[in-house]
Amino acid sequence: MARSKGSKKAPARRTKGRGRSPGGFVGRDASPVLDRYPPKDPALSIRGPPKGSSSTPSPAAPLKTETPTAASSAPVPLIALERPFDVDEFSSLLGETSIRVTVPREDLAEVLRRVSEFMGFGIYVYAIVVRPTPGDLLKSFVVELQRVDYSAEKGAWTPFVDKGASDSPFGPSGTRT
Repeated sequence: MARSKGSKKAPARRTKGRGRSPGGFVGRDASPVLDRYPPKDPALSIRGPPKGSSSTPSPAAPLKTETPTAASSAPVPLIALERPFDVDEFSSLLGETSIRVTVPREDLAEVLRRVSEFMGFGIYVYAIVVRPTPGDLLKSFVVELQRVDYSAEKGAWTPFVDKGASDSPFGPSGTRT
């Protein structure tokens, strides 16, 4: 039977069913996981690898092929946690008098671009030395930057000598000449 436009629909009734559960969830029961598996005591949790060596190596750990000699008393770590080279971190070093970093081959062009861009301001000028690291088959390079100043008397670039800080805008001597 069709309703006429003037009749109103009765409001929906809420049935008393579950209501609010004690766990704080609205509209459903609390999770039974916490009842079955209570939270662990934080004092009992493991905080890292056990002290001492295990006799069976883990499948992820590489096997040692050579035995340690008596001359090397320090244990050799299985993995080395070296931070990867970061070009932005290197850029924060620019402005120092002397900088020496080892740069991977794929980042060398970006490092040299940032150094030349930094020197473009004309305040800091560096003598740049780039050489390959020994035995790496050109996978990384040592980049050395030494700050230099131009000497008009010698007509050449000379190593920068720090003359100290001054409050005068005319330099350490305090005069214009």
